[in-house]
Amino acid sequence: MFLSRIIKRTAIVIVAGSTLVAMPAMAQGHRINIEQWGHNNTIGGGQSGRGQRLTVIQDGVGNLSINTQDGRRNQAAVGQSGRNNAVDTHQCGSNNRAGVGQTGRNHSAEIAQCGHRNVTAVVQVGRGGSASVSQNGSNNVVAIVQE
Repeated sequence: MFLSRIIKRTAIVIVAGSTLVAMPAMAQGHRINIEQWGHNNTIGGGQSGRGQRLTVIQDGVGNLSINTQDGRRNQAAVGQSGRNNAVDTHQCGSNNRAGVGQTGRNHSAEIAQCGHRNVTAVVQVGRGGSASVSQNGSNNVVAIVQE
């Protein structure tokens, strides 16, 4: 009986742990900080509300960061180094900020913002980088620097 309880609890922990790894990071009114190293890592982050903070740092090859924020005064910051990494960030609302920094080669960044007074900055250092920003609304600002 004691052994069966331990086995059941262990099975529950393993199942819960495996489903938590597969779920996207969702939060409201919080900060999400994610760091990944290695190859072919993927992160999906989603936030809604006001004053959200999302920070993703990835170092390696073939990493992907897909993020969405809806609301006001949200911030997304993604830093990637290595090669063949990609960022896809979407923000909708007002006074949102998105920043992407990529070093290495063959990186891509796609940012979409809708609303008013949103700001996007993309900096890519290395060879073969591509950046695309689309903004709908008014009083939005975008800066792309590639070296």
